[in-house]
Amino acid sequence: MRSLVAEGYLSDERVIDAMLRVPREEFVPPEYRRLSYYDSPLPIGYGQTISAPHMVAIMTERLSPAPGHRVLEVGTGSGYQAAVLAEMVGPRGHVWTVERIPGLAEFALSNLSRTGYLDRVTIVVGDGSEGFPPAAPFDGIMVTAAAPDVPEPLLEQLREGGRLVIPVGSRWIQILKVIVKERGRFKVEEVLPCVFVPLVGRYGFRA
Repeated sequence: MRSLVAEGYLSDERVIDAMLRVPREEFVPPEYRRLSYYDSPLPIGYGQTISAPHMVAIMTERLSPAPGHRVLEVGTGSGYQAAVLAEMVGPRGHVWTVERIPGLAEFALSNLSRTGYLDRVTIVVGDGSEGFPPAAPFDGIMVTAAAPDVPEPLLEQLREGGRLVIPVGSRWIQILKVIVKERGRFKVEEVLPCVFVPLVGRYGFRA
C-alpha cells in the first residue's frame, strides 16, 4: 500500500482505509495467494483476471463512492473490487455486481461470504453491459472490463450527479474514462491508457 501512495496511485484516505481492510489474498486462487499483493493482475480462471492493486486504487478514487451510496459494478470477477466498494459505501449503502460467467459468480459469492460482505453486496449473473435496471438509478457505476463504446443502458441508469468509470477502446488497449451526469448531460474525462479483458454482451464485444 505504501508503494501505491508513494507512486501517486493512492491519495484518498477513505480508499486507502478500504483497501487495507479488504484481505486481497482471500480473492485469488490458492496457487496465487503468495502473489496477492504484487502490483499486477492475476488469473482467476475462465480467462479472467483480478485487477492490479494500482488500477483498483485509481478506479475507486475516480468513482469516489460515499457512505450510503448505491453502486453498480459490471464484471464481478473474484469479488475483490466489490468488497472494496462495499467498504466505501458502508452498511447504509449497497453494491450490485453483475457477472456473466456463473462459475466466477460462485467463486465471488464464496469469497464475499467468507469475508463478511454479503450484507451489502448482491451478485447477479447476467449481461453487465445492460446494467441492472431493477436497482437503478445508481450513484456510481464501475465497469471492470473493456467496452467498445459506453453502453447506453449504463448512462440511463446513472443518477443525476452520478459517476461512471469505464475503460473504452479496442480489445487490446483502452482509455479509462470518467463520466459525470450533470443536469441531464454527460461530462467526460479521459484519465489514462489501460488494458482490461473485454466486456462481452449486447452492448459490448461479441464472445
